[in-house]
Amino acid sequence: MNNIFHRAFLVTALCSALLAACSDSSNNNNQSSNILKEDRAYYILPPGNYGGIPTNDNSLDQLPLYDGLTPLRGNVTDEDIDALFLPENLEPVGATTEEVTGRQGLTILYDSFGVPHITGETRADLAFGAGWVTARDRFLLLNLGRNPARVAVADVPGINAFSLVTNPSETFIPSAATEQLVTDQQALILEVYGAEEGQQILDDAQSYADGLNAYEAANDIPNPEPYNVNDVIAVTAFIGSIFGAGGGSEASNAEFLSTLVQGLGDGQAQLAWEDTMLFGDPEAPTTIDKRFDYGPITGGAVTGSVSIDAGSVINLDPRQPESTNTGLADSGGDVFFPAAGAPPDRQASNFLVAGGEVAANDATIAVMGPQLGYYYPEIVYQLHLSGAGIEAQGVGVPGLAMYLLIGRTQDYAWSLTSASHDVRDVFAEVLCEPDGGEPTRDSMHYEFDGVCTPFNIFNAGELSGVPLVYPQSVHGNVIGTATSDGRPVALTRKRSTFGRDGLNLGALKAMTEGKASTPELFWENANKFGFTFNWAYASRTSTAFFSSGRLPVRADGLDRRLPTLGTGDYEWQGFLTEEQHPHSLDGPDNRLLNWNNQSAPGFMHGDGTPYGSVHRVQLFDQFPDKVDLAGVVGIMNRSATEDVRSPAWPIVSELLRASEAPSVLAGQIVDVLDAWVADDAPILDADNNGFYDQSGPTIMDALWEPLGRAVMLPVFGDTVDALDNIRNLGGNDGSSYIYKDLRTLLGKDVEGPFNLQYCGAGEVEACRDSLWAVVEIIGEELSAEFGNDNPDTWLSTARLLSFTPGLISNTFRPTNRPTFQQALELAPQRPDGS
Repeated sequence: MNNIFHRAFLVTALCSALLAACSDSSNNNNQSSNILKEDRAYYILPPGNYGGIPTNDNSLDQLPLYDGLTPLRGNVTDEDIDALFLPENLEPVGATTEEVTGRQGLTILYDSFGVPHITGETRADLAFGAGWVTARDRFLLLNLGRNPARVAVADVPGINAFSLVTNPSETFIPSAATEQLVTDQQALILEVYGAEEGQQILDDAQSYADGLNAYEAANDIPNPEPYNVNDVIAVTAFIGSIFGAGGGSEASNAEFLSTLVQGLGDGQAQLAWEDTMLFGDPEAPTTIDKRFDYGPITGGAVTGSVSIDAGSVINLDPRQPESTNTGLADSGGDVFFPAAGAPPDRQASNFLVAGGEVAANDATIAVMGPQLGYYYPEIVYQLHLSGAGIEAQGVGVPGLAMYLLIGRTQDYAWSLTSASHDVRDVFAEVLCEPDGGEPTRDSMHYEFDGVCTPFNIFNAGELSGVPLVYPQSVHGNVIGTATSDGRPVALTRKRSTFGRDGLNLGALKAMTEGKASTPELFWENANKFGFTFNWAYASRTSTAFFSSGRLPVRADGLDRRLPTLGTGDYEWQGFLTEEQHPHSLDGPDNRLLNWNNQSAPGFMHGDGTPYGSVHRVQLFDQFPDKVDLAGVVGIMNRSATEDVRSPAWPIVSELLRASEAPSVLAGQIVDVLDAWVADDAPILDADNNGFYDQSGPTIMDALWEPLGRAVMLPVFGDTVDALDNIRNLGGNDGSSYIYKDLRTLLGKDVEGPFNLQYCGAGEVEACRDSLWAVVEIIGEELSAEFGNDNPDTWLSTARLLSFTPGLISNTFRPTNRPTFQQALELAPQRPDGS
């Protein structure tokens, strides 16, 4: 009996404790016991936060953590997150060391990972401190990037500003005219943002520059040209021009179309071109499901788009004297690129945001970050700003780091991925001679508004002592010449954000200051960003999405994928409003997923950015009904080592398995790939022994491009190389061709089928035979390479990633993961109850 009473007492006590735990101060006993009470916030930046030479302990200390997550794939626990990320909780981590600046009102504490925590009594103190730590932690990058940033401001044709920073053998000295392009933006900031806010941006920039200069003075670092406001604006342009611009590939698209007309004939060529451009595919994965119309055709009959004769493009080389002007396509090094070709871009950033009913613990969950590449020193750096109404932590760039590029405040977080929206257009300037003579490629006049107008000649400065001089029209810099129906034209490229780079600071300023407390304010502030980015937003109670960019409203009569006639009849008609940009609250099924994929149905991004039915964002799958932070980190981490082509393999396998394999080896290869894809297609050396763990990567790398060629060859014939040059048959583009065409061939449900049938010219048996032939050939080649007929043993050497430009020798296992990444689980209310 005593035992019975004892057990009853324990049960009563336990129930009382549980009821107490489920109750708040208002005795609301209906509140769930699993509501998150404390924020969980983390971030990571390899190789480490300090970016100087010689390296120190904080140069490399985050790399083992970053690499340690990779082999876990989707098997990530809360303990793993605690061990392999740094806290981003607005507090120093571990022991701190004070950085002495001598400035009253400013305190800088470096934590155990070398992250500066800057506390200022005034805005000027904070900005000064941000400048000081930039000079301390990114001195090398400042020196390498200061002048190349002006290349980005001026859009110098054929010069890759990003690569110029990482190539110390090339030095750029801007001209007075280039510097004036930067200076003019100060007045524009005041004009657009007004005397109060505009002046505050400029004052913050000056205080930041003062901090840079003060650090150098305190450490006896000579600098004959002290840092100034122009440096802040120029670096802003540098980041935006590389990661925040799209479009500008119209000349390449048009030349490809002409190549198809020559090879396939009229009619067939246009249909094949439409298919392979991959614009407007209704099966393309999108981040949101609401439709936003911004399509390829601007309205009415296409009358203002210009054809480019096949093989006629000659790229401009701005380097003087003219005798060197042979076209940058023939130049060595990644500093130079074909000026009239597709502009260089970088796309490998992602975010996964979950809230509402799909998030556990009533929390808001976000795992997100930009893929900036792996550099030492890294482009961004971590910092925490506190004071003068600001409480924010994240990463900045060596421009105005007082305004965080990506980060969190006490109540919300934000991140960016490159959207590659269409902010650049190629115009075809009709050349003329003022005396009425016959124009040639060398003519220095063009027709505009009925007048034979001279080109302006712009001197951008000197690259390694060689002047950079090139013509400009009213639309922009000349990037090359070509012929259109035999008539010579000059090709120019216009960017909507040209001369307006500094205005983008307004968006980051607002985000850092906590002025995005609601989704509506978030959309309003993100819209200030003229650069083209997909923005993710996660607050305690909401998630939201916005796709930014100063996106032109183009005249009727244009196909945005082709060059625009530059005579003045087809000029831009304004820009999209905030409401016309893709944006969403919460997203489909309370999830916002982006990996540089299409933002919304009906919305065309840049003319060089295709979206088909297969895209790597589809790897963000296997969500449980309720997901927590470890679950989302696991989904991200698994996809980071998953072959992006794998979603298209099952349809290939289905087609092949409908007949007997032509050889035992060919059948084994299909078996191996089936099992590998079923295991989520890992590209992984988990045990770090120097070889991939499975043979799937070896086989897929050898097989996929030949399969893509075999599918497209019956229609494209000799022009298949031209297709591969403009659309990668070995990557997502090839996967989209294979996936849609084979599904159509097999009678599957296909939304938006191609105009033409490709594999086997539409005959199932012919298609199957051609693909089996590829599998057999590749199998024989790999068998000879590895010396055996067992595909399971074909383990290739695992690729290792390293840090450009080679200042440190450290390597790590490849992962398709953002360089900088935040992982956050925000409680519905602030932990302090405020």
